Amino acid sequence: MEQVVTFMPPTPAGWLPRLGAAMQRHRALIQGIQWAVVAFYLVLLVVPALRPLPPDEARIVNDLTRLAQFVFWGVWWPFVMLSMMLVGRVWCGVFCPEGAFTELASRKGLGRAIPRWVRWGGWPFVAFALTTVFGQLVSVYEYPKAALLILGGSTVAAVGIGYVYGRGKRVWCRYLCPANGVFRLLAKLAPVHFRTDAEAWRAAPRAAAPNCAPLVDLRHLAAAGECHACGRCSGYRNAVWLQSRSPNREVLSLPANSVSRWEVALLLFGVLGIALGAFQWSASPWFVTIKQAVAAWLVEHEWFWALSDGAPWWLLTHYPEANDVFTWLDGALIVTYIGATAAAVGGSILLGLATAQKLLSRPGFMWRLAYAFIPLAGMSVFLGLSMLTVTQLRAEGLVLAWVPAARATLLVLGFGWSAWLALRLIADVSATPVRHFAAAGAVLPVLALVPAMWAVQFFIW
Repeated sequence: MEQVVTFMPPTPAGWLPRLGAAMQRHRALIQGIQWAVVAFYLVLLVVPALRPLPPDEARIVNDLTRLAQFVFWGVWWPFVMLSMMLVGRVWCGVFCPEGAFTELASRKGLGRAIPRWVRWGGWPFVAFALTTVFGQLVSVYEYPKAALLILGGSTVAAVGIGYVYGRGKRVWCRYLCPANGVFRLLAKLAPVHFRTDAEAWRAAPRAAAPNCAPLVDLRHLAAAGECHACGRCSGYRNAVWLQSRSPNREVLSLPANSVSRWEVALLLFGVLGIALGAFQWSASPWFVTIKQAVAAWLVEHEWFWALSDGAPWWLLTHYPEANDVFTWLDGALIVTYIGATAAAVGGSILLGLATAQKLLSRPGFMWRLAYAFIPLAGMSVFLGLSMLTVTQLRAEGLVLAWVPAARATLLVLGFGWSAWLALRLIADVSATPVRHFAAAGAVLPVLALVPAMWAVQFFIW
């Protein structure tokens, strides 16, 4: 059973602390919401995978498969990403099906100690990269079987990890969830979060500790990245409360010991690189040109096996009834295109950051400066996922004339916000104005690379 706070101290003035306190008092309601989402999730995930593919004329309002596709990829994922920047990881603590499953399994499971391999810092990057690329190979956005394979496979893994490790904890969520690293980055921008007052903590008597499922050290809770914002700890020792803050504060005041090179790799090569390549390859005329050239070379050299399309659907997209079949060449080029995009984007940004660091003569500064790219990364991943929203709504006959202007606005907002953060971080370094200017000149062009690539896709291709 969960341990709960046995004494609820007076709530500080303000609606945010009161909201946090209400979340602590109404844990049963939150658990009910979680399990309602679980039921909804399972129906939309499993039932469409058991049905034949819908006909071309099927629509969201009259076909469960189309509805599930729209809910998962048109609403669920883009707005979950957006919510991370607005309210932190409330999705994880209040709604996420995998979180509910893995915590339940952990309460009933073996309760083993968490091994070192699970705690490895590279899992968020590796899990995100593999899931994103594999999802493109099996067309996860288009087909319910692929969605069941990717999302259902992740859920099964979450249950398995929960059953073996921890005791009533969310070990999967903390270390292995493919979305955890991205959520952790985007939540750094949230203007609300649970925070511990260190002085109040020291002055308060000991009390029965709440069960912090994501294994956050409540004594030093000052950031939003790891906290699932479930409200269980609200009021604990009269020190932990839901509070407001500047959305820039966490990035600008990031302690040196909180900077992670794996996190930077996920940000630059994952969210800004791999995700961009995954969203762009199907619309890229460069991809088509390269494919035609490589196919001609393969035919000339009689390597016909690479042009065969006999791979199973769980390895490469294979739906002849929908005239959608990937060859081995398609699979290889998709992986190559995404990898090349990640290398070009992430490598260019890293080079710009390294140049700025050298100009400022500040060893290690490039890794902290990279966090200024989080707003742009958040806008980028939201724009990519919302392309599916727009495509699905247009298939329903809706006229969305405002979409180009909205996309341009989000690109400008993401670039401007990240540019401002980068300039603030550069200005905080002790150096001459000339070096500050030169460092900014090294960072701003590579920062503009991502919105430029999106502009090419939205307004040129």
